[in-house]
Amino acid sequence: MLDDIKLEDLLFIDIETVSGEADFDKVSPKLQDLWEKKSNYFRSEEQTASDVYARAGIYAEFGKIVCISTGVIVKKGDGKHFKVKSYYGHDEKQLLADFGAMLDRFCSKPTKNLCAHNGKEFDFPYIARRMLINGLKLPKALNIAGKKPWEIKFVDTMELWKFGDYKHYTSLALLCEIFNIPTPKDDIDGSMVGQVYWEEDDLERIAIYCEKDILATAQVFLRYKGDDLIPEANFERV
Repeated sequence: MLDDIKLEDLLFIDIETVSGEADFDKVSPKLQDLWEKKSNYFRSEEQTASDVYARAGIYAEFGKIVCISTGVIVKKGDGKHFKVKSYYGHDEKQLLADFGAMLDRFCSKPTKNLCAHNGKEFDFPYIARRMLINGLKLPKALNIAGKKPWEIKFVDTMELWKFGDYKHYTSLALLCEIFNIPTPKDDIDGSMVGQVYWEEDDLERIAIYCEKDILATAQVFLRYKGDDLIPEANFERV
């Protein structure tokens, strides 16, 4: 399968999400009640629904997307380059609309594929659900209802590592470590995104963090193919 996928046909994607509101008190009474029921499955007896509200960003029904980073591998005379563009802002509907328009353009040819780490369980369905919640039409690539498995253009670097083991979860950080892939994650991690967004209002910082993840995903994919990595100097923001 991997030999059949051309590097230039892959769009690498990663998203950053936060809770729908800064504080649980700002959530509508009905959603508060629904979050209390949802959080019953994972919070301890000592915790309240408010105590675990920071985890709401994991769920598309209670969270929102603040950044989608996308990247493509481009071959040039001096080797592979990785070009990245991020869609981020406080207006989720607008960033989703902009991303959706780009996605339709990119996927205009049937050979194109979307690639993410754990994308099939998180990134792709989360984007699709938030688009519908915001009243947007799904891009063709994400509108998978009724499609046959081979018609769905999703490549998942975590799934590729399972080799049929459906129980196995492997983080992107662990794969980078065992494959000796440089990861310059010297700033924040995923658990800090909500704080950086709601308390520091630093979307640029979140976007840079997200972009490092898609570069790491691309490097892991190259390792799977037994290909050379992209030099750090060939990382380009557009």
